[in-house]
Amino acid sequence: MTAPMFLGIEIGGTKLQLGLGDGAGTIHALWRGVIVPADGADGIRRQIVAATPELLASAKRERGALTRVGIGFGGPVDDATRSVIKSHQIAGWDGFPLADWIADLVGAPAVIGNDADVAGLAEALFGAGKGLSPIFYITIGSGIGGGLIINGEIYRGSGRGAAEIGHLRTTDSQGMRVNVEDVASGWGMQNLFAELLGIAEPPSAAEIGQHAARGDPLAREVLDVAIDRLAEAICHVIALLCPRRIVIGGGVSLMGEELLFAPLRKRVAERVFKPFADCYDIVPAALSEEVVVHGALALARCKEI
Repeated sequence: MTAPMFLGIEIGGTKLQLGLGDGAGTIHALWRGVIVPADGADGIRRQIVAATPELLASAKRERGALTRVGIGFGGPVDDATRSVIKSHQIAGWDGFPLADWIADLVGAPAVIGNDADVAGLAEALFGAGKGLSPIFYITIGSGIGGGLIINGEIYRGSGRGAAEIGHLRTTDSQGMRVNVEDVASGWGMQNLFAELLGIAEPPSAAEIGQHAARGDPLAREVLDVAIDRLAEAICHVIALLCPRRIVIGGGVSLMGEELLFAPLRKRVAERVFKPFADCYDIVPAALSEEVVVHGALALARCKEI
């Protein structure tokens, strides 16, 4: 009997990935492309149409061999309609019936999830959260997303998402009310750096981290604000959900232990709800750039259509 083969798709704001795998932690073939935001959703759909047969050919598989497709989409999705609610980065996705479109394209049932949710599922099943529950996953990149995984299943609230830590309210460096991702995401750090220095084109978040590592006082101030507001948000998550482990991934997490994780753990420990102080830990993600593809494959394997 031939083993089931699943297709996992990651659709982000800058990156598109398609992978073939078993949904149990192994990717057999991977296709990776760069998204051109100016081309909008139509451009991404054209990329998927072209990439699917290319991926199958590279793995020497026929389209009919696909059992199911899982999609991790960079924005909120509706479980009932299996459609995109909105993309905050790419125009043309609002209300689009993505799961049905993919199913028609490849001739196999498809299921859709938010990209942070499916990344969290992957980390819970195969990565830094394996064997533990609940897992709260945070991705920090251009924005900030979250996912809550309980006993190996994504918690989706009433069906339009949950665990959106990046949209908790906090204050910016001037005391104005903003979302956490407005100050603690990669874009948030860039914007604050530009504001403090009075420039139009700030360095990337990775470069800000490099400046901070060399002791640059402005970069350290920007990073300090981001860590402070993120710690506050994590304390709210712990008070409400008491997760066993908090897993942090995304490009900003690559700043590493000294710059990000150690000061973040310290501030959370200082402020956390004391009865829960020994219930959690905070660790880096383990699955690197393929985490959403792993999660989409797992979603396809586990989810009944």
